[in-house]
Amino acid sequence: ITLRLRCCLGKKMILNKALMLGALALTTVMSPCGGEDIVADHVASCGVNLYQSYGPSGQYTHEFDGDEQFYVDLGRKETAWRWPELSKFGGFDPQGALRNLATVKYNLNIMTKRYNSTAATNEVPEVTVFSKSPVTLGQPNTLICLVDNIFPPVVNITWLSSGRSVTEGVSETSFLSKSDHSFIKISYLTFLPSADEIYDCRVEHWGLDEPLLKHWEPEIPAPMSELTETVVCALGLSVGLVGIVVGTVFIIQGLRSVGASRHQGPL
Repeated sequence: ITLRLRCCLGKKMILNKALMLGALALTTVMSPCGGEDIVADHVASCGVNLYQSYGPSGQYTHEFDGDEQFYVDLGRKETAWRWPELSKFGGFDPQGALRNLATVKYNLNIMTKRYNSTAATNEVPEVTVFSKSPVTLGQPNTLICLVDNIFPPVVNITWLSSGRSVTEGVSETSFLSKSDHSFIKISYLTFLPSADEIYDCRVEHWGLDEPLLKHWEPEIPAPMSELTETVVCALGLSVGLVGIVVGTVFIIQGLRSVGASRHQGPL
């Protein structure tokens, strides 16, 4: 069972009563942030509280325009900044987030006892793997495994390099909330591209019958064949010879024109 609370701030916002009071529902609870009642240039989700009985697990997240700023995990009990540089401009006491999660847990227990809950459908996640920047062999890069349409928010993402498990250079975001009540989670792998290494992002989720492997390998241009090289060289030589011939003709014509002018003399 999952319980989620969200509060939202933004510029040029028009808030209705439902948003001000908050909307609670069993399985997933969310105020209508991002709905038709809100007009905003920028939206900050300040304190997305997520708690679920499985585990149990929970997280408190701050987002800005859909990007995670920091989160507090129920297990780690500390503030984790998405980009460490952000911590230089502000701070957040994780105890406040833990108190919020304790309240959400308490409310979830009450609602579970009072209402006849129905298990939610396990959605099938969508997985995409791509590199952060164009790949050049031997140049450091980052692989990104984006797992979308996650519900419930319980997923295991791991990396494989040529079939071997990889743990070094791996990092991931918390669960990022979406307006349709599903979640996104992104895993990163820093690596050194080589022609011999291939990579897989392995995703385990209740919506999958078996772990999903999303394959990735560097796209290396095929080497030019000997015939192609010969044709290219021949074309280049032909173009060069034509240029020499045409240039010689123009030079001869120019010399003849100058000579003819000298023979005619002044009028």
